[in-house]
Formats: sequence, C-alpha cells, structure tokens
Amino acid sequence: MNAEIISVGTELLLGDVVNTDTAIVARALTTIGVNLLHTVTVGDNPQRLQEALELALSRCDLVITTGGLGPTDDDLTKETIAKTAGQPLVEYPDIRTRIEEYFTGRTISENQYKQAMLPKECHILPNDHGTAPGCVCTTPQGKQVAMLPGPPSELEPMLHSYLIPYLQRANTEVIQSHKIRVFGKGEGAVAKEIDAFTQNANPSAATYASEGEMYVRVTAKAASQEQAEALCKPVVEQIGACLGDFVYGVDVDSLEQCVIDILREQHRTIATAESCTGGLLAKRLTDIPGSSEAFEMGAVTYSNRIKSLLIDVPEELLEQHGAVSEPVARAMAQGVRKKAGSDLGIGITGIAGPDGGSAEKPVGLVYLALSDGKQTWVRNMPGGGMVRSREYYRWRAASTALDMVRRYLNGLPVNP
Repeated sequence: MNAEIISVGTELLLGDVVNTDTAIVARALTTIGVNLLHTVTVGDNPQRLQEALELALSRCDLVITTGGLGPTDDDLTKETIAKTAGQPLVEYPDIRTRIEEYFTGRTISENQYKQAMLPKECHILPNDHGTAPGCVCTTPQGKQVAMLPGPPSELEPMLHSYLIPYLQRANTEVIQSHKIRVFGKGEGAVAKEIDAFTQNANPSAATYASEGEMYVRVTAKAASQEQAEALCKPVVEQIGACLGDFVYGVDVDSLEQCVIDILREQHRTIATAESCTGGLLAKRLTDIPGSSEAFEMGAVTYSNRIKSLLIDVPEELLEQHGAVSEPVARAMAQGVRKKAGSDLGIGITGIAGPDGGSAEKPVGLVYLALSDGKQTWVRNMPGGGMVRSREYYRWRAASTALDMVRRYLNGLPVNP
C-alpha cells in the first residue's frame, strides 16, 4: 500500500506552527508496512486542497490528511474530501450527542455541530481527547482518504488507537526497522564502511546525520513481524561488528539515556563541572527519568573565581595555563568528583564563541576530562576550521563527554 500525507493549515505554511503531525504519522505508517511516497502541506484553501488531493489520489492508494476538521469557517478539509470522493456530508447523531456532552455546563455555539457532519459512508475514528472525530472514506475508484485532526494531542491517540488498527486489517505486509546509533564517526565515513549493506533492497540500510552524531537504519519488509525481524537481525549484527565500539546502542533514545542506564546498572554515580556548556551536560543527564539514582551534582563554574571557590581548581593552574586548557579540565573533573563524593567526575572547559577565540585557542576548542579518582582522561575538540554555531559546539562537547563516560563504563578505550 502506497500513501501520501497532506497537512492542512495556513499556519503551517507560514511557519507559525511546526508541523510535527507528518513525522508522527510517517513513523506509524512505517511500522505497519505502508510505503509513504509523498508529503504535502497546503493552506486553508479549498481549491488548492482539492488539487493536492486529486494529485495524491492519482499516485497513491491511501491519502491521510491532518488538520482542518474543527468548527471554524476555515476548517474545510471534510467538505473538500467529501466533494472529491463524491459523498455528501450528513450529520451523525451519536457525534452530535458526544459534542453536547463535551460542553456540559457551557454554552455551545452552533458552529460546533459542524464537527458532527461527516461523509455519508465512512468509517468513523473516535476522538477521545477532543470534539472533532476523524474518519476514513472510500472514493469511487476504491482508494481511501483518512482524515485526522491537527492538534498532536488529539491526532496521536486517534492514529494509534483507531486508524493504525483499521489499516492493519487491510495491509498484508509488515515493516520492521532498527536504529544503530553511532558517535565518533561521520555519516560519510560510515556510509563507506557499510557500503555492501546499503546496496541491498530487503533488508535495506541507510545512513542519517543527527545532531552531532549519526545512525544507521536497517529496514526489512515481510509478511509477519517475525519474518521481518529475522531479515533485520543478522544485518544489524554485521553492521555493529563493522563499526565496532563507535556504536553506542541499537534502538536507544540517546547517549544520555545509554549513560544513565549503565550507571544505574553498575550502581555508580557521576558529577559534572561545566564552563562553556553552561549546564547542558547536567540537563541532558537529568532529563532522563531515574537519573537521581546516578547523578549527584552539576556545577556551572563559568568564572575562574568560581572554579577555584567551588571545585578547588588551583589558582596557579588558571594563571599559568588559562581556563581553557587540559590541566584545568583535569582539575575540574577531579575537583567536582571529590566535592560530590561520586564515582566519576566530568570537567568541561572551552570556547563556544562566536567571540573569545585566538590563534592559539580558536573558537570551538574544548577540553573534556573524566576522572574516577585513580586516573583522569582528557579529550579535546580542537576547534578552528569551519565556523559552527555556539549551540553546535556546546551540544557536541556534552555529547563527547557522555561518550567518554559510556566508553569508560563499558571497559572501552576512553579516547578511541
């Protein structure tokens, strides 16, 4: 089954609202073996919507629209689709009653009842979190159009509870995919190393860049979940073996999730001292549920005075080498570990820019240290070269620190 998503809303075209609906629907379609061929965004204009709908129906078996199902005058998705499908809109009494119950104790404006009007012959998708139901209608050519509301809080539960089960009954194929997460190697380098796998059709392997790291997605299609998994598994294992310890996990959410999970498993704790990253590393770690079992403290030691006052960085080190230096990163990691009484300490100091760099210490230079109380390892991001954003340098530094911890905990070389 081939599908297209049409997102409806002028606010999406203008950029006032970020279109997350397409990503939500696309991920769900992948899990049930539906091939997504196109995505389109149109404004609240019935003529342009009809043109987009007719084009989509000419090249796909299934069209899913998001948005335009509400009570206002510019919510015209149903009307346009009903006209294209050759089905009149009729009022569904059960939906009208549902709307009245929803507004119990409040005044209902007449336009709210517009949401009870749906194509005469359609499969209704209940809205458990709002008033606008979705539906699936069939065109005279036997193609299907599914309508979902725009707000993600309504769309997502309707999609997973009602539309996906409906589509599964009609689809005979299943897609299984796995993400192999990689840190420390770029997309281009990885693509060359796994070239033999990316040439395959089923299962397929493709590389993607993602916020200072990358991942490989392995995807297989088969008649059942078990068969698709059987196709994926050996390829995932072979790619993992090929990339070695640069792989930090398969189907894991993030580096910080990986680190917190291992810290908790090993009953170890960590503390962080950050300068240029401004607490970003601590934030990423504490964003993970259960991090309180492993995270002791985070200190944002931006000035030299605070580095000395809070985590005992010797003033002579700061004077002799400067705040952005390997000795100071070492002292930060050692000092925060000792102050917190934690198993591990991380120190990060650098120049995130856009100002503050020099020929000797360019923007992007970051020193990162990891201490376990017996030994301290230092890694540096050299900076210079292509100018990146402040956000990039900070994110990359926090990710590099997480990778150092991940490697240490797994008994791998901290500096690959």
